[in-house]
Amino acid sequence: MDKIMSFGEILEAADQMAQEDQETLIEVLKSRLRDRHRAEQVRAVQEAQAEYRRGECRPATPDELMGEILS
Repeated sequence: MDKIMSFGEILEAADQMAQEDQETLIEVLKSRLRDRHRAEQVRAVQEAQAEYRRGECRPATPDELMGEILS
């Protein structure tokens, strides 16, 4: 079974990498985070569309939304 590294262990391992490899690691992590965020946004939009189709929400103007938030 593979051992899961702690955050500190990961930082220590990254410190041992060449600078170019560290920069590549940063870019890979940023790309994965972007992809994950994009997928979360797609799921949220799909969920909102499904709620709308089921009649669980209605269109509202920004003023109506602000009125609900502030009340």
